[in-house]
Amino acid sequence: MRRVISYIDGFNLYFGLKSKGWKKYYWLDLVAMSKSLLKPDQVLEHCHYFTARVSAGSPSQSSRRQSLWLEVLETRPGLTTHFGHYLPKDQRCRACGATWTSYEEKMTDVNIASQLLVDAYEDQFDTALVISGDSDLSTPVERIRDQFPGKRVIIAFPPARRSAQLQRVAHGTLVIGEDKLRQNLLPSPIANASGYLIHRPVEWT
Repeated sequence: MRRVISYIDGFNLYFGLKSKGWKKYYWLDLVAMSKSLLKPDQVLEHCHYFTARVSAGSPSQSSRRQSLWLEVLETRPGLTTHFGHYLPKDQRCRACGATWTSYEEKMTDVNIASQLLVDAYEDQFDTALVISGDSDLSTPVERIRDQFPGKRVIIAFPPARRSAQLQRVAHGTLVIGEDKLRQNLLPSPIANASGYLIHRPVEWT
């Protein structure tokens, strides 16, 4: 069996779903979805999920929903969550001069690239399944192709996310369709490690 590790760009996936208006699929079983993308001769060794906690400047309800989601992810065997962070960024309207502070996520692409390369050097996979449409990941994909010709990198594009550059450097690509999302939702409620039942937020139904 060919060993596969999935690397999930949480922000790319989230904004792809958001752009389609598919909040009902936020309650996604990332491990089950990764497995559903495999071929019959492949086995999922691990799933890496990359995200950042919603910043203090964001609505409290968004933070609450994300905390529930992250707590649910802790119940999934074979999944590791990696955190980046937000940085405040001053914005200014050129037309009226108004200023405000937005928050920009940092480190996700660097964390994905680092984990990909470490796992390749340690021979942890035969195929890397990268779930993202971020062209910034083209360089680590190219490095793996150059340094490890026996390994493959497959790009799974989230809904409404594409990158011609990633498509050029990958060994293959696919698009995550709505059927894969619909078939791989988590149950609700689901018990955390302490046995407490966590319900899917009503906004995600």
